[in-house]
Amino acid sequence: MELKPYQQQVIQHLETFLEYLNQFRSPAKAFNQYWEDQVGNYQVMLDGSTVGMRPYKDNIPGATHIAMKVPTAGGKTFLACQAVHAISKSFDASKPKAVVWLVPWSNLLQQTAGNLSNPIHPYREKLNSLFGNRVEVYEKSQLLQGAGFNPSSVQEQLNIFVFNFSSLRINSRKQDDRKIYQQNGALGPFRNLVDPELVLPDTDETALINVIRSLNPIVIVDESHNAESDLSVEMLKNLNPSFILDLTATPKKNSNIISFVNAMALKKESMVKLPVIVYNHHKKEEVITSALHLQRQLELQAMEEEKITGKYIRPIVLFQAQSNIRGKNNTTFQRIKEQLVQLKIPEEQIKIKVSGLDELKGIDLMTKDCPVRYIITVNALKEGWDCPFAYILASLADKSSAVDVEQILGRVLRQPYVSRHQKQMLNLSFVLSASAKFQATLDNIVKALQNSGFSRDDYVAEEAPEEKLTDDEILQQELFDEPKENNEGKNQEEIDIKAIDFDPGVELTTDEIGNTNSAVKEITKKAETEGSSFEKKANEYSEDNADYLQREMGKQPKPYKIETQFQSLAESIQIPQFYRKVPKEELHDTILFEELAQEDQLLTRNSLLDGFKLSTKSTDIDFDDTSTEVYQVDYNEQKQTATKDKVSSRAKKVLVETILSKPKDKQIREITKLIVGKLGDMTPISHEDITKYVNRVFDNLSNDQVRDIISNEYIYISKIKSKVRELEAEYAKEQFLKLLDTNHIFVKPGFKFRKELTHVSPSSPISKSLYEREGFINNYEQEVIMNIAALDNVLFWHRNLEKGKGFALNGFDSKHYPDFIVYTQNGNLILIETKGDHLDNEESRAKNTLGKRWAEKAGDKYKYFMVFQTKEVPDTYTAKTIIDVIRML
Repeated sequence: MELKPYQQQVIQHLETFLEYLNQFRSPAKAFNQYWEDQVGNYQVMLDGSTVGMRPYKDNIPGATHIAMKVPTAGGKTFLACQAVHAISKSFDASKPKAVVWLVPWSNLLQQTAGNLSNPIHPYREKLNSLFGNRVEVYEKSQLLQGAGFNPSSVQEQLNIFVFNFSSLRINSRKQDDRKIYQQNGALGPFRNLVDPELVLPDTDETALINVIRSLNPIVIVDESHNAESDLSVEMLKNLNPSFILDLTATPKKNSNIISFVNAMALKKESMVKLPVIVYNHHKKEEVITSALHLQRQLELQAMEEEKITGKYIRPIVLFQAQSNIRGKNNTTFQRIKEQLVQLKIPEEQIKIKVSGLDELKGIDLMTKDCPVRYIITVNALKEGWDCPFAYILASLADKSSAVDVEQILGRVLRQPYVSRHQKQMLNLSFVLSASAKFQATLDNIVKALQNSGFSRDDYVAEEAPEEKLTDDEILQQELFDEPKENNEGKNQEEIDIKAIDFDPGVELTTDEIGNTNSAVKEITKKAETEGSSFEKKANEYSEDNADYLQREMGKQPKPYKIETQFQSLAESIQIPQFYRKVPKEELHDTILFEELAQEDQLLTRNSLLDGFKLSTKSTDIDFDDTSTEVYQVDYNEQKQTATKDKVSSRAKKVLVETILSKPKDKQIREITKLIVGKLGDMTPISHEDITKYVNRVFDNLSNDQVRDIISNEYIYISKIKSKVRELEAEYAKEQFLKLLDTNHIFVKPGFKFRKELTHVSPSSPISKSLYEREGFINNYEQEVIMNIAALDNVLFWHRNLEKGKGFALNGFDSKHYPDFIVYTQNGNLILIETKGDHLDNEESRAKNTLGKRWAEKAGDKYKYFMVFQTKEVPDTYTAKTIIDVIRML
């Protein structure tokens, strides 16, 4: 089981944030800079609205506390497994790898602990692969008994402690009520390892809570929106965490979100059954009739598909019963079961799951021999209950009530087998209702979708045609506004079995079902149309954190179109980019279908690193200034408790002595392993090559140097990574220029302007802009572009966007996005990169070289200019001198 593309992006966001954290050594500075680099400064506007991400909330002092927003069915647990590895890699390798995994309910605890412990479950398989099969999972009872849990085990493996909130969430004045706060002889071996300053007041060193505190654990909070109370905050503080990661579909306002996942990303990867098709009937009998026929239709389609794919699906209906309110003859769950049995539905196919009665206990709904097709509930199927076979939610609430699906709608959204099915209906979910307050019902559906991390765009609704009434019935309703009782004198809220048109003994085809039941025919028609449309949008979906943040901040961002007078011209412009010739035989190794093979491929930096051998490169790295740097960072930036520092220094001391006790060659291997493990992904350099290189860097280490590396590891990591990237850049540039001169790299039209753009922070209006509004421009950039726009020969200008949204000069360095694109009356297209005078450095010189070579190859009508404020730098211009140059174009 591998990460889906959107999950990979989430982990990439986490790893990027961890890099900021290692750089700034302060969660607040890391978080604020992480978002500022993506969407600009946080600002409160005059109308009270905001732009950018609001500053970091220090919820648990002494711990980094961040959140990931992932919708229901987005694979939060699998993401958490990968996240634990990423976080562990960025931390001190000498620390025990302890994880407290918190879940809100006991049923979710059993599910999570069972899956993490099961050696053949994908979650455990992933953990084993990431941590070399050195993983142990404990529940509270095992920890209290010291079963397999001792000072040696916490140093040698990843230790995951699974708790539900209620096990730890306790008022400090009532600690004696919980065993984890009590003295524990089974944990006596930990007594000497627990720092006395970490012991909670009125507790013993051997109390489980103090052992956990001494481990300074990573804390994973599943469904974290349930952990916002004062007691929950106290619970987290008591754990003395080093890092807290919240996983939720609905983060609270004080959450420090580093990554958003959109519903479209889940649909694109076939994780969810969207959109939700909502159909409102006139009567509850019609709801039951439609649900039974729709279930049969879906099952017939599933049987047909199984013959082709081998994947078994048994669609399930969730009947949501009205709670039994005293004084009213409401439909209750027991009565619904009786009525379904009266319809000759086998009783074994019907189960009740409500508070106090769980007929699903011990049943595996996913097995072929399971007969269950109908589950009756009120709201007991909350988070933590997952069955992808649940397709239909049929509400049997009073007609006068708005349908409340807030608790259980998310239970029908998970897609079986996480794959697209050939039958479109099997890719969707359904809500059937009979409510006179349909708009209020839809509002509740939106709320339920939002609670699962989705939006109002993820459902489509249809109502049954207006009921045909006799003249007497119309007069009765219009004049007296009272429901008419039927001939038998039954209350209208009672279900009339005779009015349900369904016979399980009669075999029908899918077409016959549609012809038999008009509502199902309409639902099917709507589903086929809307499902295809939604799927198309999902396949075209592409979004990053910045786009999603715009919506999260409130209003849908306004799209800015190309100005009318430039639309025709802009559509005709294709800006050249670098491509490379790829031999067909090389393509055949990587392209599955030969007809898709292309000789010309857009140039990437990694393609220029073919043949790069790190083993032959220089290991000359200056580490002399590391101690001073670390002292200043720790003293000025890091805001941590004294006790936490003591734990870290004690652990480092143990690690130093352990390594120094080994022979010299093993010392180097241990130090190399420590540093390489924290370098992160160095693609395209293999793990083996980077290990050999670091081993060479650390050849002939003295004991003092070993101590210094362990104490100041992040400085060493940073310097080694910078050196490797520098060596890569030199090689890539050399290859680029050689391949360019030999015509193996060339330019051809590649980039087209988007029809419209959205901006987190639009710039002020400036004349001749290509779009109605352009993206954010700082003061120096604004000065330059205003002077350029004032020139008579300039037709239009555009603020080029970064991060994959704008035009990229792709070459030997990472992608270069010039600041402005200017187009003149004579048809000249000019790229302008503005630079402050302090940025006269190697990176700027490399970008200038790339830009000049691009312009040279693209042709006479294409120009590239780097513009410094006032500093005169060879082969560039200043803000003043560039004006005369552009005037002549």
